[in-house]
Amino acid sequence: MVDVEATCWTGRPPAGQVSEIIEIGLTVVDTEQRVRVGKHRILVRPERSTVSAFCTELTGLTQEEVDGGVRFTEACAQLETEHFADSRVWASWGDYDRKQFQRQCEAGRVRYPFGSTHVNAKQQFAVARGWPKGIGMHRALEVAQLPLEGRHHSGADDAWNIAALVVGLMTQQAWPEVDGGGGIRG
Repeated sequence: MVDVEATCWTGRPPAGQVSEIIEIGLTVVDTEQRVRVGKHRILVRPERSTVSAFCTELTGLTQEEVDGGVRFTEACAQLETEHFADSRVWASWGDYDRKQFQRQCEAGRVRYPFGSTHVNAKQQFAVARGWPKGIGMHRALEVAQLPLEGRHHSGADDAWNIAALVVGLMTQQAWPEVDGGGGIRG
């Protein structure tokens, strides 16, 4: 499971700034045992934006903290070399994280770090309940009667919580099966 936090503002970005990933939260799930086995965090130093007071209030991340992070290109390399992101099925709550990675990789001419198989966990959760559309992660935890662990809008904590929801979907056999080549079997 992957969850990103990005620079954000109450309104439009200030002139010359764009939304950039500042934290990548990652939780590894053992799909056979159906347990969360690893919680990781990569702080990313923004290059074309700064952390606003609104962003700090929302995520808890400060400019000083992310200044100590790695460049986006290095974060993408870490995802591939340390977490094998390019050869694993990955999931996020909705499509925001996937699209943010695609935009930022394209804008910076950085190799996209993930494989081609992405599962929208928000959509899977809605389908499992027969709902026409998804709900937010925090509300989904309430519906699933799972606690919110950590801070909402922390990439690492949100990835951990999303993984708990995914494990629940796996237990209910409401999670897509993955074939040997990394594709989804319907």
